[in-house]
Amino acid sequence: MNPSGLEALIEALRCLPGVGPKSAQRMAYHLLQRDRKGARQLGDTLLHALRSIRHCQRCNTFTEAEICERCASPRRDPSLLCVVETPVDMNMMEQTLAYQGLYYVLMGRISPLDGIGPRELGLEQVTARALDGVVKEVILATNYTNEGEATAHYLAAMLRPKGVSVTRIARGVPVGGELEYVDSGTLAQALRERKSSQS
Repeated sequence: MNPSGLEALIEALRCLPGVGPKSAQRMAYHLLQRDRKGARQLGDTLLHALRSIRHCQRCNTFTEAEICERCASPRRDPSLLCVVETPVDMNMMEQTLAYQGLYYVLMGRISPLDGIGPRELGLEQVTARALDGVVKEVILATNYTNEGEATAHYLAAMLRPKGVSVTRIARGVPVGGELEYVDSGTLAQALRERKSSQS
């Protein structure tokens, strides 16, 4: 029988993606048996991150300031707004070096099976951001999954009647693929070949 503190640690590690009971148990034993210094550093760093990291008021990504560096940069084109699902997707777009506009990070996608609808994603905030009088084109760069497609379709239907140009990244990204796993060359091509999103 494991001590209750060890059981709690194993259970806590299971919140990580792809970590099942056995992997969590191995990690817990490793940290306690072989790397207590690393465990302490991990705990302290995690607590610091939880206390200091918040959402950017303009693009919704993670930052320690009210406005992230990217949104505050005068070198970015404020007339272009690229909507992505996650900060990882935004980082992948940045690696292409093909886009110099600004972003809005949804922190998810419409997924009725998971109880995530337009309200849970805060899509009214995206609309407000896109209608700020500066944005001229909204680029929908959600993943080409069923949920990503539904999210892109919903956003296009919301924004197009308001007079904003709405485009969708081209299908250089494989169907069912997620931006996190696409190479930067393919993603750059998809961005260059974006087209108007059909309602």
